[in-house]
Amino acid sequence: MRTLSRTGWVLLSIAVIVLAVTTTIKMRGFGATEKPSRIEAALARGVRNFAIPRAEAHRVNPYPSDALAQQQGRELFLTRCAVCHGVDGSGATPIGQNTSPRVPDLRSVATQDLSDGQIHYIIENGVQLTGMPAMPGLRSPAKEDSWALVSYIRSMRTTSNIDAKRLRASTENAHYVGSQSCQSCHADIYERWKKTPMANVVRDPRQHPDAILPDLKTNNVAKFTADQVALVYGSIWKQRYFTKIGDDYYPLSAQWDIGNKKWMKYHVPDTGADWWTAYYPSDNLQRPTGPTCDGCHSVNYDIHTKQVTEWNVGCERCHGPGSEHVAHPTRLNIQNPSQMDSVASNDTCIQCHSQGQPKTKLIEGKAYDWPVGYHVGKNLQDYWNLEDITLGQTDFLHFADGTAHKNRMQGNDFIQSVMYEKGVTCASCHDVHGTGNYAQLRKPADKICLDCHAANSPNGPHVASLEEHTHHKAGSPGSQCIACHMPKIEAQGVPGAFVRSHTFKFISPAMTDKYKIPNSCTSCHKDKSTDWATKELLTWKEISPWRVAQR
Repeated sequence: MRTLSRTGWVLLSIAVIVLAVTTTIKMRGFGATEKPSRIEAALARGVRNFAIPRAEAHRVNPYPSDALAQQQGRELFLTRCAVCHGVDGSGATPIGQNTSPRVPDLRSVATQDLSDGQIHYIIENGVQLTGMPAMPGLRSPAKEDSWALVSYIRSMRTTSNIDAKRLRASTENAHYVGSQSCQSCHADIYERWKKTPMANVVRDPRQHPDAILPDLKTNNVAKFTADQVALVYGSIWKQRYFTKIGDDYYPLSAQWDIGNKKWMKYHVPDTGADWWTAYYPSDNLQRPTGPTCDGCHSVNYDIHTKQVTEWNVGCERCHGPGSEHVAHPTRLNIQNPSQMDSVASNDTCIQCHSQGQPKTKLIEGKAYDWPVGYHVGKNLQDYWNLEDITLGQTDFLHFADGTAHKNRMQGNDFIQSVMYEKGVTCASCHDVHGTGNYAQLRKPADKICLDCHAANSPNGPHVASLEEHTHHKAGSPGSQCIACHMPKIEAQGVPGAFVRSHTFKFISPAMTDKYKIPNSCTSCHKDKSTDWATKELLTWKEISPWRVAQR
């Protein structure tokens, strides 16, 4: 037998490879639900990048990647891209996980290593033989829209394992320097933040003479003088007053109900209320605020020295110690919740917007009502347990279905929601740096939900118009998403003051009948009964009668 020539061997090898590939395809099928192999994914990515013209690939974003550009890009992303890429850019959506090639994770190194020009070209022109469409609607004459989208995608970058190690090393060696140190480089954000409730929840009346809202002479509940007031907490629903004894602060026994403009007694009941009361005497002046309050209302509260870097929720409360970043500003020496995964990002808020107990319950013999030892970038679950829910039982903390009964439980609510499960974060709706909207919402409440849940959107509602879903006239209070999905049912501690539920569940009138949980219908239509509300809901043909009758 004659030896095959080199050309023959090459042809034979190609034939074997083709046969192997075709056999594999035939056996596996060619369905989009089959996860592409790494080789297929790399090949598809390589072909895509190769096809981008060299001139386009070398373009840089001609517009500043500032907060305004990122906000514009974010709005475009939510309306045009999130259905496939997810609100967090992960691609973990029904569409993203059922296309071949898979929708890429925009946070990944593979995407973030693309040049501005490459990302811009893909946005405007799409990618053939994939699910990525061209976005001609973004082709404005100056292309600001598509470049704003590039800026927003850049802000999604997550930290690689190598970068994470560098970040940990840098922040472990850093110390707290105070929010004012951030002002010179982040002037706009700093000025917005300074006006927020976060920046003003704790005030020293000696530095802010207008801090005490009522006339103390009208206090007939538990008299005290301005000289006794070392710190003031609150300016929206209620105002509480704290005196200093030694190196601790203690609550005085009267609070001001801001909405009703009246004095009320302030004393946390010894039983049936917060868990920590079992470890302190009943007397307010023997209940120091360091363990019970100050850890969340300050930056870097030290349980041994009882000192803080600053009062209020300052920059470093959410970004960690900033000395290294102030000295040498890079993204790898400061924590940034927007570049964390959704769990860690949400934990930045949940650390204080939750009711729970430290893992060890008592720390050095004291009961602390905040997660001592946790700092942004660590695992909150290592330091903090959220309060347990006893389904079917209404208590100080929860309604019978697990919805929060009182404030400071947005985190307890949110982790139960489908939104949390799908990677939505607190920052998806709120900008704690400050906005002109209530609760620092990124958009007014009647608009922000529609970024992801407009009529006929893949996320629902699956109806032609919003009115068809809400059964209320557009622009009316009942037409707002939050009216039904975020009812004001969580007590704020003074009569008539409530905050909104964050489970996003619809609570049926039938559940009110059985579990005494307030529902959205009769909370608004106060002159109507739950029977009336149930009958009305049964006429809404797009809602399952099983859901209406849920008990």
